[in-house]
Amino acid sequence: MSTSPTRVESAVDSCRPSNVEPVELAASSLSTTAPEYLRELKAELATEGYQPAELTVEACFAEDCSLATQEEADRLRDVVRAGAFLGVGIVRVEVEDVSDPEKVRPALEALEERARREGVTLSVDGLDVAA
Repeated sequence: MSTSPTRVESAVDSCRPSNVEPVELAASSLSTTAPEYLRELKAELATEGYQPAELTVEACFAEDCSLATQEEADRLRDVVRAGAFLGVGIVRVEVEDVSDPEKVRPALEALEERARREGVTLSVDGLDVAA
């Protein structure tokens, strides 16, 4: 019985070592999520031998207000887009405060789907995304 290689195994079979150092960036260190800025940052990181591997962002859902929840979700969506643009594998959301998990959960589930479509993995710390 033969087993066929997985996509990951096939992709890394012919890998060679690279002289880049993976780094974790904090979204708070980004001046903006504008494509021009991200393009320049990505080029500068590459020139210095860095590859963004993770982008972390703090989130706060302290207000029990649907509009505030949507505004925070929109901000996080911009961070996911920035992470995809920079080529990170993981966008890590660190949830600080949640007033109503039942309001926040659908927003984070939608964000998780958006991240998947953008080609990044969303990791949420501080709140269980699955119901």
